[in-house]
Amino acid sequence: MVDSKVPQPGPAKLKRNAGPDEWLEAAKDCKYLSEQHMKQLCEIVKEYMMEESNVQPVSTPVTICGDIHGQFYDLLELFRVSGGMPDESMVEPPKTSPAGSNEVTLNRNFVFLGDYVDRGYFSLETLTLLLCLKAKYPDRVTLVRGNHESRQITQVYGFYEECFQKYGNASVWKACCQVFDFMTLGAIIDGRVLCVHGGLSPEIRTLDQVRVVARAQEIPHEGAFCDLVWSDPDDVETWAVSPRGAGWLFGDKVADEFCHVNDLTLIARAHQLVNEGYKYHFANQNVVTVWSAPNYCYRCGNLASVCEIGEDLKPTFKLFSAVSDDQRHVPTSRPGRSEYFL
Repeated sequence: MVDSKVPQPGPAKLKRNAGPDEWLEAAKDCKYLSEQHMKQLCEIVKEYMMEESNVQPVSTPVTICGDIHGQFYDLLELFRVSGGMPDESMVEPPKTSPAGSNEVTLNRNFVFLGDYVDRGYFSLETLTLLLCLKAKYPDRVTLVRGNHESRQITQVYGFYEECFQKYGNASVWKACCQVFDFMTLGAIIDGRVLCVHGGLSPEIRTLDQVRVVARAQEIPHEGAFCDLVWSDPDDVETWAVSPRGAGWLFGDKVADEFCHVNDLTLIARAHQLVNEGYKYHFANQNVVTVWSAPNYCYRCGNLASVCEIGEDLKPTFKLFSAVSDDQRHVPTSRPGRSEYFL
């Protein structure tokens, strides 16, 4: 039996003149907005994103979050573990981590590393909640673009179908894809910690080269933009062809040089499932993968984490698990698990 306090999914029942505050409260309750309100929300968020750099500066303290993939009820747990959403004073204790591990830190910023949609049951509601937080707290929430924030990928892995099922047409999906086009390519924390979705590119040596990439477009099939959202660290010396068919595998020499040239202490990225929730790469531990979708695809059994960066720039990790079945709803009509898997 699902706990009666657990948010019940469904359409939001709001007045036509409702605005960002009401939208956020509905989104926290796993409600999806009307077509009109969703398009308004997308326009508001787009305006904020247009003002952002390709490498958006963010100040500590920061919580870095990896892939979410439509796992709405696990996103709520992520916020409980992190001490709450911005300006949230009454925060429930985590369901899957020790109580007391979620101290509220005033003025904590959030950087999300992309892949908000696809594969999970509630991509629309997950994205809606994050866009509502961006609309209300534009300086506290940074949404980096992942490889799934793409027209092509979302038509294959579920987000397009979910929008069509809930609205009866593709107009909200189109509006969301326009928001994807304006998402930043990265964030830089106190000038020293780089956040990207995937990894590095043989076409990029300096952060200034990232800053001049034309980002307001569908993700290209090759080149610097593509590599930033598709590449992976691996046990290679420099560069190797990626088995993903896009981006590159990059080795420790590449990471060391990039960090040296750009005066970085760490590159935080997501993009790869990590069973332990996070993983350091290379001898110098200057690349870390943060993964925030526990029990990925409702079957992988993995842990998830968030990475907290304070003024000393030393990363600490908070681990969490998927919430139990009595703390989540499962849609009655849903794709077969194998359809969207890996």
